Amino acid sequence: MIAEHVDSGFRQQVKEGIAAAAAKRDQINRVRVARSHRKLLARHDRRVVSVGKAPRIAHVVPRATPLDARRANLDDVTEALRHAGIDYFCVRSASETSTAVAVREDDREHVITALRQACRVRPGYVIPVGKGEPLDEAALPAFGTGPWKRVSGSPVFRCTWYRTDETGRMVFGLRYGCDIEFWHQEGGELVSPRRNPVAEAVPVEEEATEADESLFTDLAPLPEDRIPRAGEDLDAGDGAAGGPRPGLVRTRPAFAAGSVGRRTFPIDVVYTWVDGSDPAWIRSRAEFSDRPYHEEAANAARYLSRDELRYSLRSLNLYAPWVRNIYLVTADQTPDWLNTDHPRLKVVSHKEIFSEPTSLPTFNSHAIESQLHHIDGLSEHFLYFNDDVMLGRETLPQHFFLPNGLGQYYLSPALIPFGEPNSEDPPVAAAGKNNRRLIAERFGGSTIFRKMKHVPHALHRGVLEAIETDFADEHRRTAASRFRSAGDISVTSSLHHYYAFHTGRSFPGDQLVYRYLDVGKPGAERVLGRLLAEREAHVFCLNDTTSTESELAHQQALMTRFLDEYFPFPSPYERGADD
Repeated sequence: MIAEHVDSGFRQQVKEGIAAAAAKRDQINRVRVARSHRKLLARHDRRVVSVGKAPRIAHVVPRATPLDARRANLDDVTEALRHAGIDYFCVRSASETSTAVAVREDDREHVITALRQACRVRPGYVIPVGKGEPLDEAALPAFGTGPWKRVSGSPVFRCTWYRTDETGRMVFGLRYGCDIEFWHQEGGELVSPRRNPVAEAVPVEEEATEADESLFTDLAPLPEDRIPRAGEDLDAGDGAAGGPRPGLVRTRPAFAAGSVGRRTFPIDVVYTWVDGSDPAWIRSRAEFSDRPYHEEAANAARYLSRDELRYSLRSLNLYAPWVRNIYLVTADQTPDWLNTDHPRLKVVSHKEIFSEPTSLPTFNSHAIESQLHHIDGLSEHFLYFNDDVMLGRETLPQHFFLPNGLGQYYLSPALIPFGEPNSEDPPVAAAGKNNRRLIAERFGGSTIFRKMKHVPHALHRGVLEAIETDFADEHRRTAASRFRSAGDISVTSSLHHYYAFHTGRSFPGDQLVYRYLDVGKPGAERVLGRLLAEREAHVFCLNDTTSTESELAHQQALMTRFLDEYFPFPSPYERGADD
């Protein structure tokens, strides 16, 4: 290839030149749209954004999330239909991010008139819906007359009002739009123009009902886990403009019935966190330190806070709104930016969960992780996050737990070295070898070789309790080890999964798109840029196991710049987020 014979510095200059030209082209396109639609853009809450190569008029919604965009597009469509006196009902479609509304084929002309008017008042976009997912680049500006001719005969078309946050970095487009399905009458039934997971025909004369939004997307929280949006009253009567009450949608009885494949149990999240710059913590660590057995165990980067927790919580708010409670386990430390008044967030001290107080203080993550199932109020099914793990796009409960409670773990291609633990083993390898021995002894010679990916770990409290009982000596020894040692077991990140697999409670999954990056290695900046541009990874982990003290400042700047771009606004878990 020609590129192999070109200097790497020159290649980088070419790439930067191409990127600059593309950015200039996008800017020109945005200016052109702004000049053509001055009246539509006269409001302060509208701006032109680039989606792929296409400029789009978007509505600015401070701190908008994917679930917010989904809800808002559904509200826009149903409000227009109600205002025009058109009957409708919501349908569970195959998509978790877009919505679907059924109307009668006989009302087609009135439906198009109502939505065309709504898109003129608040600029929106339409597109016919076929077999595949509609592309943003093909969306038609619905504030003109021509595009409606393109969809006037479609069995299904999608209406979308583009949303963006106040920074303009996040844009929610067609993926979160609302499909309008035209159901035709056959005898005493209304029949769907396409398949759906619940019902393809409903009685014409059947009364409508209300159902919780979680029946229509697994992205939504369960009714009992839902926190009111700003200005909402969950106990109120009718919603705005005579619509359903908050959190509910108008539908037909078949779609209001919970299906067999629906999750009915809560899922919590647990983080462990340490402030490695805290003088009191540093003094305490020095007091107990006796030269840890492997240099990686004491790597300065292990304890450097880059505010990863802040960004991980932002990712959770954006991409896993179905989570119930969040528990932050610390050594009596609390980030000064953390909103400890949030009703779904609790800071848990090591003192509250360690069975043996004499094991504290501890500086061993293996020890801390061995005690997580002691958290008071923790759900049976929960996710364990390291603070360097982020969600990069919408994730669903079934990425981690099936509706019957079966967990999924994600195997890494990396292998656990064969043989007995020794002083040269990195901590993760030594713990993996110890896990291997325990699994082989407990389950009759079954040998494990694979490590786990650094993703949120789907854990069962019951399995963790069984491990504490079945491997009591090893468990107690790990909990009592103040620093990582060659005798540790890694309970949450490996042993749990293999134990759960052998007892029929977990299995290896393959649904998550995952990216791991050691920011201390060459090429990290290029990989981060690709992650940001594509946003295709469900989960990514930013780790640093190789940086020296002198390199940490550069890595800090690199990661902060990337994370600010990826997660540009505060989550409700940050102080002052509502200011």
